[in-house]
Amino acid sequence: MTKKTPQPTTHPRERAFLVGVELRDKKQFLGLEDSLAELALLADTAGVDVVGELTQKLDRPNVVTYIGPGKVEELKALAEETLADVIIFDDELSPRHQRELEKALINMRVLDRTALILDIFAQHAHTSEGMLQVELAQYEYNLPRLTRAWTHLERQAGGGGGAAGSAGGVGLRGPGETQLEVDKRQIRTRITHIKRELEKVEAHRTRYRAQRKRSRIPTVAIVGYTNAGKSTLLNRLAKSEVLVADQLFATLDPTTRRVQLPGDDLALITDTVGFIQKLPTSLIAAFHATLEEIAEADLLLHVVDISHPNALNQFQAVQETLEEIDAGHIPMITALNKADLLRNPENAREILKSFPKSVSISAVEGTGIKDLLHLMREELFESYTPIHVRLPYKQGALISLFHELGQVDRVEHERGGMIMRGRIPGRLLAQFAPWHVTQNQVEQVSDDGEDKDMEEV
Repeated sequence: MTKKTPQPTTHPRERAFLVGVELRDKKQFLGLEDSLAELALLADTAGVDVVGELTQKLDRPNVVTYIGPGKVEELKALAEETLADVIIFDDELSPRHQRELEKALINMRVLDRTALILDIFAQHAHTSEGMLQVELAQYEYNLPRLTRAWTHLERQAGGGGGAAGSAGGVGLRGPGETQLEVDKRQIRTRITHIKRELEKVEAHRTRYRAQRKRSRIPTVAIVGYTNAGKSTLLNRLAKSEVLVADQLFATLDPTTRRVQLPGDDLALITDTVGFIQKLPTSLIAAFHATLEEIAEADLLLHVVDISHPNALNQFQAVQETLEEIDAGHIPMITALNKADLLRNPENAREILKSFPKSVSISAVEGTGIKDLLHLMREELFESYTPIHVRLPYKQGALISLFHELGQVDRVEHERGGMIMRGRIPGRLLAQFAPWHVTQNQVEQVSDDGEDKDMEEV
């Protein structure tokens, strides 16, 4: 009797060859070597083994193949030698770059950092909202690249002549172009449908945020570079069991928990998707509803992996992304996490000086958590910020809020509204931001004696 050999139940991991390009005039928070190391981590998270890498320094990308023609030949030889299945570029490629590279690198797929991140997001999205957001980003990324999926068909049959010119006339279009247009219409229809569904999600989140504001419980959004330990910290603060994994983008869907602060005060803390350098713009657009949880927060808790050699660069990358989503004005404190991994924990004291309003912690061991909670309470309930706003009378809720929780120094009644000066808790600044009075407006009021634009506000 022949003995049966057990067969593997999992698919073998693909083999990837990485390509990094350093553009001399392009701003980048991580150096080329560190950026490729991060790309390797992304590949591993996506279930791909890295078998080699190639780098090049350029003034500007090659218009045809992104890297130089000589590098393309070198890449082809190295990829064949290492039996690579896929080539992954560290930057986003244009549809033309991707198409020309796949022509040159026969029988090899070419991906870029954006496609790799989208693949990871697709693996980690579990809620209906998360899956819709990822699907939208994938469709918008793939739509201009769809042509390469039909290279085996004749996209343009026939040549010149006749009224149609060199483009071919009626009845001369190949089956590839016909199928391509059908596919594009279907994708555009699907994109429209997804956007409508996400608008419903956004409306639900808006109602939920309004309800939270009426409860007067302040909200804190945990932000930070991917794999900085945000979910672990939320579990520690709220004694919850949010998914924790030592991999990039383990958490996609926002999770909110109630946390007890010193002095019996409460706060709602939300864990959000991790940031990364070169975060695809398509993802920022698709995750608009989720990212609004950050933009509408009263306080940002920025978690930084203090043990990472590029901690400061990661901090700056997150800060830039916060500016992109209009959250740069929100008060922020910094938690320097993973202090337990430092060879000399005393170094944390020196590192603290590089970060504003920061505290050194270990979310795993619980070190520094009490100090962090006290800092959060101070920022939310004890820290007051000077403010000068012009509020229409129809914003009665904000006027009452200023009187109830703030310190009013001066009130000036005008046609249609009032100017208020004083101090309010930092967590309320975002709510008053649309009505902030600039120095130019102050001078205009002084010159005119009244606010001519109040009725338009």
